Amino acid sequence: MTELRIDALSKSYGGGAAVLDGLDLAVPSGALAAVLGPSGCGKTTLLRIIAGFLRADSGTVAIAGRTVEGPGTHVPPERRRVGIVPQEGALFPHLSVARNVSFGLTGLDRGESRRRVAEMLELVGLAGYGDRMPHELSGGQQQRVALARALAPRPELVLLDEPFNALDSALRAGVRADVRAALRATGATALLVTHDQQEALSAADLVAVVRKGRVAQCGTPQEVYRHPADLWVAGFVGDAVLLPGSAEDGAAATALGRIPLAASGGDGARAGGAPGGTVLLRPEQLHLVQDGPEGTGGTVTDVCFYGHDAMVTVRVDGLDDPVDVRVAGPVTVRPGQRTGVRVTGEATLHR
Repeated sequence: MTELRIDALSKSYGGGAAVLDGLDLAVPSGALAAVLGPSGCGKTTLLRIIAGFLRADSGTVAIAGRTVEGPGTHVPPERRRVGIVPQEGALFPHLSVARNVSFGLTGLDRGESRRRVAEMLELVGLAGYGDRMPHELSGGQQQRVALARALAPRPELVLLDEPFNALDSALRAGVRADVRAALRATGATALLVTHDQQEALSAADLVAVVRKGRVAQCGTPQEVYRHPADLWVAGFVGDAVLLPGSAEDGAAATALGRIPLAASGGDGARAGGAPGGTVLLRPEQLHLVQDGPEGTGGTVTDVCFYGHDAMVTVRVDGLDDPVDVRVAGPVTVRPGQRTGVRVTGEATLHR
């Protein structure tokens, strides 16, 4: 078992405000967890403490049941059995791909080392690239070499520090999928630090949303997206449609009609609980209705086309703020056009 467990971790710099403020996090063995949060929330500090590059002010870090950081305990980085994939690969430019991958292999004879390097390069889709130099590789290939280097010593934990930032959007998704597949093939426990919501939701088994040095919510990507702990988390992990509403008999009364409420919502709200508050929907739950009486009437004010889908902004009759409707496929409406809006699925109610 190679689980990661962090309890009450705190860290401040120079006597200032706490960067980490009693942070708790548990990552099961073999899982890929994403630590997601805005700049300054403590993500990088957390990673550096786990790696052993910083000492915590208080709290503990345990990897595979072994405390590596805690009161009176600080295991040096080289003894933590942690592999690191930094931003932009950070390969040694004067070493070949094979020598980069073998850099952390110690205690193996030359034959065993060569076999392990070949195994890792095949795992990341770069078999036969061992003699190349880093400058001969694309950015995505360099990131895969960095992953192979991190996995080669069979670490108990792999830390990925925003490893896809330098890649263009077309390449990022493919490299991300390759990295995820390689981690799963080895059964490694991994922690991905990112500020990219799409990256966290699409790549991770578990998403921990960090705010002001604490985990605001931790759950599966679906749980965090569909049932956010509060409105801040809801807005941070994705586009949100917020409506004033009141709850009665398991549904919310809103300007868009009665909407069923999920069994549990954020902020302690329940389907039959708080009488009033803010109703949360996602833009893909709203649909345009252009024929017939179904839906609530409104006027299109803007259309933003993204290729795979579009976001249509509608000012709904009787509602002060406009709502966003995510539309897949061809967009047939234009600003100024009248349309209807209907809702599908369940909402959550937040006080």
